[in-house]
Amino acid sequence: MITVVVADDEPMVCAHLRTILGSAGDIEVLAQAADGAEAVEAVVRHRPDVVLMDLRMPGVDGLTAIARITALPDPPAVVALTTFDADTYVVRALRAGAAGFLVKSTPPEDLIGLVRVAADGHTVLSPSATRRLVALSSGGHARSDEARRRTQPLTDRERDVLTCLGEGLSNADIAARLHLAEATVKSYVSRMLVKLDCSNRTQAGLLAHEAGLVG
Repeated sequence: MITVVVADDEPMVCAHLRTILGSAGDIEVLAQAADGAEAVEAVVRHRPDVVLMDLRMPGVDGLTAIARITALPDPPAVVALTTFDADTYVVRALRAGAAGFLVKSTPPEDLIGLVRVAADGHTVLSPSATRRLVALSSGGHARSDEARRRTQPLTDRERDVLTCLGEGLSNADIAARLHLAEATVKSYVSRMLVKLDCSNRTQAGLLAHEAGLVG
């Protein structure tokens, strides 16, 4: 069973998400929160697999809550909820440790599938969305230079794997492309996250774009 906490200051949104996710036999919504502080408390209390986090909430906002949650030991996958396809708030959420983002108008069947993807530890973000988000990010040349500096210590094979992450590929897809065992790919990804000081695959994928590894 995949367990979920929903955080949104609009009760109707929370009710809508609970109804959709509750219709899936393998997903259970454990709690809902009206702001970031309540979301952090719910995560500590229930230890869910996935958190759906609205970014713009009164009091403690979603960005602050994401940073607090991802700093916890063994944190859940946090997916940002947004009204817009790609904006600077989403960029900041990903840099804070979010595993991806969902537009609130996502069709119900897609929402269920994406929650399953997040629970499996994969990125909830398409390559095209990644490119738009990188284009929106501030810092330009300075951020690109920093990204290249951070990726310089990687081996050639680690760089290949990082490029695949930037393209949004799963471990199985990476294994097929690079002719590696899937367990070997998992080991590469784990080591790279430590080397790059990235909290998840999404941050590593963004870094690949910023470093110019993805065309």
